[in-house]
Amino acid sequence: MTQKSFLTREEKAFLQGPRDRIKELLFTIKVQYNFIRAFRKMHFIGPCVTVFGSARFEPENLYYKQAEEIGKALAKMGFTVMTGGGPGIMEAANKGAYENGGYSVGCNIILPHEQGANPYLHKWIDIPYFFVRKFLLIKYSYAFIVMPGGIGTLDELFEALTLIQTKMINHFPVVLFGKAYHKELYEHIQLMARNESIDPEDLELLFITDSVEDMVNHLNTQAIQKFGLVRKAYNTKWWFGESGGRRLNHVSAVRQKG
Repeated sequence: MTQKSFLTREEKAFLQGPRDRIKELLFTIKVQYNFIRAFRKMHFIGPCVTVFGSARFEPENLYYKQAEEIGKALAKMGFTVMTGGGPGIMEAANKGAYENGGYSVGCNIILPHEQGANPYLHKWIDIPYFFVRKFLLIKYSYAFIVMPGGIGTLDELFEALTLIQTKMINHFPVVLFGKAYHKELYEHIQLMARNESIDPEDLELLFITDSVEDMVNHLNTQAIQKFGLVRKAYNTKWWFGESGGRRLNHVSAVRQKG
């Protein structure tokens, strides 16, 4: 039995209801270990923008090419480009940053038959649990770019929106990229507002566009200026076993407000 198939079976068993108390305790310890391991590895990667999108698009696909341009633009703005670390849109966004002087990271999910880390990552971590991975994709980012994708992409979109709506995280910009692809989705969100299942102001949580330039302008005002992001060298601690290395040449973010 491979490690990947074991981890998949372990998480499935956890989700199937109450189990022996010792098994539940051991599982939570493993989850805690993966959180700590991720915090240690990803502490100096920011400021990030996370790009969500389908793993199924090939390099000749229009959305793949657009994701490359987005990764390139984010790198020029000084952001680290974070993705789920896999193929398709994730690979394209990482590639755009990687090949244009930016910093590119991934949180790769461990699955039995798919998704290895793409080759355009300066740093990545393999995560065995979806909920840990989704937490990390949100934790380090000041904005979220949602490219065309499937069910997993929608899950990530609404996770970010829910956390912003409930003020669990700040009102970071969420960009829906691809007006035609997301047309019916946005119309449904408008339907929610008309039926008062969300507030009309919640429509302002989304910025929808087809333009990389418009996305850049939006992030400049709604992320960099709004949260006072500035360039600052990393302050590593030797007693934590931290070593800056080449990452000391990159930037981190601090909040000048609040």
